[in-house]
Amino acid sequence: MIILYLIERNLISHETLYISYFFKRNRIEYYDRLTDVRAKGNYEQWIKFFLLAIDESAQDAISTIEKLIKLHNTNFEIVNNTGKASKTIIKVFNYIEGNPIIDIKKTSAALKISFNAASNAVNMLVSLEILSQTENVRRSRVFAYEDYLNILRKDT
Repeated sequence: MIILYLIERNLISHETLYISYFFKRNRIEYYDRLTDVRAKGNYEQWIKFFLLAIDESAQDAISTIEKLIKLHNTNFEIVNNTGKASKTIIKVFNYIEGNPIIDIKKTSAALKISFNAASNAVNMLVSLEILSQTENVRRSRVFAYEDYLNILRKDT
């Protein structure tokens, strides 16, 4: 709710802060401070605690964004040097940054490219170790952009 309020008030433009994680990590202090507000009307300590949550969440968001940018730049350079097929591979690469878990059929439909073109691009991304197959099955294979997911999963 806090994030939606901040967006509605145009204080932030995207859901980039994960304040709930701070509150979860500091659960006891969170409840103690809320109890203090209810019992004693001590809003000042709550506001300081809340601002600390915003600050730590913002610092974490900045760090995460920097890691994602570095990963993008590194992998884009690799993908961009794949030769004449790079156009389709780049298209799939851009797609996986918004959809880090994919299957070939849905990817080909979403990108409006043939199944074979999507399959070749995915196979190239696997060989470049950007994507990895999540299960060892022959049909309906699922692939994940694990490095990207690992950055997003940090501390969750």
